[in-house]
Amino acid sequence: MSESIIKEKSFQFSLKIIRLYKELLSENEYILSKQLLRSGTSIGANIEEALAGQSKKDFIAKMSISSKEAR
Repeated sequence: MSESIIKEKSFQFSLKIIRLYKELLSENEYILSKQLLRSGTSIGANIEEALAGQSKKDFIAKMSISSKEAR
């Protein structure tokens, strides 16, 4: 998968997470919504860090974190 596809998919996923977060807030599901927002949006953040990594080892470590967050 190319860099731009990964970035776009993670961005679209983050937007969906934010919409779900807002819906959960309206139903007073505060604890679940906060955790979902943190973990869901960190996927894209870690992908961005991986793509800007200083080394191959750094890239692999950040992509591994993104993969774990996506589970």
